[in-house]
Amino acid sequence: MRIWDIEPAELCRQHLLGEHRELHGLWNILTRDLRGYRQHPETRRWEGKLAALHRRHDALVAEMRCRGYDHASPLDAALATGLDRQEDFLDPPEAQRRILMAKPCDCPHPGADRGP
Repeated sequence: MRIWDIEPAELCRQHLLGEHRELHGLWNILTRDLRGYRQHPETRRWEGKLAALHRRHDALVAEMRCRGYDHASPLDAALATGLDRQEDFLDPPEAQRRILMAKPCDCPHPGADRGP
């Protein structure tokens, strides 16, 4: 599970869509108090920050639409409580960019792979 802390435009298609899918899973864990991955460090850093997670979702959706993808899985804004900024990182953003650069994909290139 990974929610990146870099601009969605820097993510390749695989990581953009993968993060969107994982964000929905994380949202469900936190809003429905589910057990799966509840103790995962990525889950724990978003506790009390549903407003920030909702903002991240909005940013991912904006980038998905920019690339021509449809989006039909909105989050319930009424559940977006808590802090609206994420300032706790498992890896700082620059380290996240290095992680992505080491992967066999097109990350991190702003605007990479902008088509479906």
